[in-house]
Parts: sequence; structure tokens; C-alpha cells
Amino acid sequence: MAAAVLHNKATLLDSPKIIVSSSGTSSYHIGDGPHQLSKKTWEAAGYKYEHVAAQFNPKSFESQDMILCMDLTNRAMVLNAAIDEAQRSKVFMLRSFDPALKHIDPTSREGEALVVPDPWGEEIDSYQNVLAMIERATDGLIASLT
Repeated sequence: MAAAVLHNKATLLDSPKIIVSSSGTSSYHIGDGPHQLSKKTWEAAGYKYEHVAAQFNPKSFESQDMILCMDLTNRAMVLNAAIDEAQRSKVFMLRSFDPALKHIDPTSREGEALVVPDPWGEEIDSYQNVLAMIERATDGLIASLT
């Protein structure tokens, strides 16, 4: 869902040019399309996006300027794949760009507040709550880049 939101918001910018890709740290669902409730949620909000699940590849550090993580476990897995500080400096929690949460250090005890919860298996309202979190964070990210 985060890729759908950021992709759509990025298309409205002349500069900087933002190219969005999405991957997970596990091999679950590789090649699958989006979860139906995720897609239903982003489409109801007016976003258009095609998605096929892929697994994170450490070579992404070479081609990506930023790697945005949704939860602390994924952040740790991505950081563990980094080979140097330059690569580690590209890794961020998406919600760290939410203006209300910018003060939180993901390595502190408060870091859990930066997690985008996975609504899988829950009702549509959980997906809508996650969408709202993602929208605030992506707005903050874009503001920090422009």
C-alpha cells in the first residue's frame, strides 16, 4: 500500500524525480499481486497502482537512494544486508517522516511507534487506518525532499 501511495504522490512532482519500487524481506507471496483489501483501500482513495510481490535484494543498495521500511524487523534485516555505513544511511522507517513522529529514534524504546502495522487478516477499517498512516508519512517524506 505504501508503494501505491508514494508512487501516485510522486507523479505529481516535477522535482525531485521519485521512482518507487516495492519488496519484502521474506519470500512469501513472490510473484503474487496485491492483497485484495489493500488494493481495494488504495483504489477507494483514488490511487492507481499495479503491484507484484518481490523479495528485497541487497543489490538495491546500489540502485536506490532510499530504502523505506515498514517495521523494525524488516529494518533490521535490511540493515544487516548492508555492507557499509553508506548503505546503512539509505535505510529509513517510512513513519519517521510523519511530522508528528519525526522526533522518534527507531533504535530507542519509542521506535515501535514508527511501525506501520500489517493489517493482513483484519477488516477493511484496519487497512484504512494503515492508509492514513502511510499518507501522513509520505506527505512528510515528499516535504522533506522538496
